[in-house]
Amino acid sequence: MRRVHLLAAHLLAASLLAAVPLGAAVGQADLASKIANDPSNPQVTGAKVRLVGDPLAQGGKALRVTVARKGTNNWDSVVESPLTKPVRAGDRLVLAFEARLQQSPDGATGAAVPYTAIQMVAAPYSAVASGPVTVGPEWKQHRVEGRSDKDYPAGALKASIQVGNAKQQIDFGPIVVLNMGQ
Repeated sequence: MRRVHLLAAHLLAASLLAAVPLGAAVGQADLASKIANDPSNPQVTGAKVRLVGDPLAQGGKALRVTVARKGTNNWDSVVESPLTKPVRAGDRLVLAFEARLQQSPDGATGAAVPYTAIQMVAAPYSAVASGPVTVGPEWKQHRVEGRSDKDYPAGALKASIQVGNAKQQIDFGPIVVLNMGQ
């Protein structure tokens, strides 16, 4: 699984070349070096997870996250990825991932994901960047971005996608955090 997701992360990084306004020309290798997390190792809490084959997903595999019931809190079911590199004050961070709604109990064609963020791993859990996304039945790239308010050591921030707001099944491609620097 690690090799498939790492390859897919590099493919996602390459697709971000067009999607993320970078200001200056940036090559694929340089963009891949800006990956600040380990896209091959997402952590899922409060939901069942399995790797499924999907020819439409980057790398041909998707992480299927099944939330059995709505939680008391949105964060009762969450997909996370810690940042493995330090972040400096003023760095522009971009959380990017592809996702699609696999199944909704009420037959809805879209699922609200109310909190998608790059946030602190410990109290007060402040977000550097956050926003809601809506996941539909087709694969789509989602992203949130923001600038770091201060310096953070490696491991102090994480990507957090809270899916505990409903009984649902969502497929995820690689979850990538890019540190675009100053």
